[in-house]
Amino acid sequence: MAIRKNGANGWKREVKYFNLKANRMSPSKTSENNQDHDDISPSEKKLEIVKTKDGSATIYHPEIGEHYHSHHGALQESKHVFLGSGLKFFLDRYAQENTIAADKVSILELGFGTGLNYLLTADYCYQNKIALYYTGIERFPLTEEWINKTGYVDSVDKKLADSFYANYSAILNQGTNFNTEILNNSFLEIATVDAIEFQSEKAFDVLYFDAFSAIHQPEMWTKELLAHLCNFLKPRGVFITYSITGNLKRNLKSLGFQIEKVPGAPGKREMLRAIAPL
Repeated sequence: MAIRKNGANGWKREVKYFNLKANRMSPSKTSENNQDHDDISPSEKKLEIVKTKDGSATIYHPEIGEHYHSHHGALQESKHVFLGSGLKFFLDRYAQENTIAADKVSILELGFGTGLNYLLTADYCYQNKIALYYTGIERFPLTEEWINKTGYVDSVDKKLADSFYANYSAILNQGTNFNTEILNNSFLEIATVDAIEFQSEKAFDVLYFDAFSAIHQPEMWTKELLAHLCNFLKPRGVFITYSITGNLKRNLKSLGFQIEKVPGAPGKREMLRAIAPL
């Protein structure tokens, strides 16, 4: 896949390396049930704040039957899976291969949810002077009120948290028309579309795959959706998720990815990391 620099917006894709045609159905419902999207959109009256085992909070979504983050520890999971095994893995590999540290990184996240993965990533990049271009996909975004209820503001730099909360609603309305600069060289956009409908001219270094589990939303883990989203990874880009299943491994292998089993977050023995083909 050829890529070329696209100014302040990161990298522009020119050629896809996967030719598998993506299913145009909504990833949240089958085509015959598209009219029922509201059935799984967050209802403020039904969502619940839950304290996890590491003391941090998460949100329980009763209509899906799942927490937004692990009940074994929301912060622990996000730091271990996405920050440690995703972002830091990419940065360490870059430094080893190029003998210099990366000064920028682009990340695509499926399942923006509470914004925790973004906040921890942005905080790390801010502290280490790394420019961040972050795109989240979230068909049913949480309201600003519920984002605030999580209390994640205490886990990151106050300037970052304040700017994120101040701009969150506007970012949802802007979509991916342009990036909002949350802090110096830290940009965020959120696509409020079905994942299968997501489009971007950018190519990303890391893909955070943080959808609800395949048990509760199997349609988010299909080969068609994986192929569609992996089209947006750069060659040798990093795919990282909290999950590991035989079906997921087979699908990614069929797309040419190199599969790695890595230690999971508390409560999970293993998880999956995969490297995109050249």
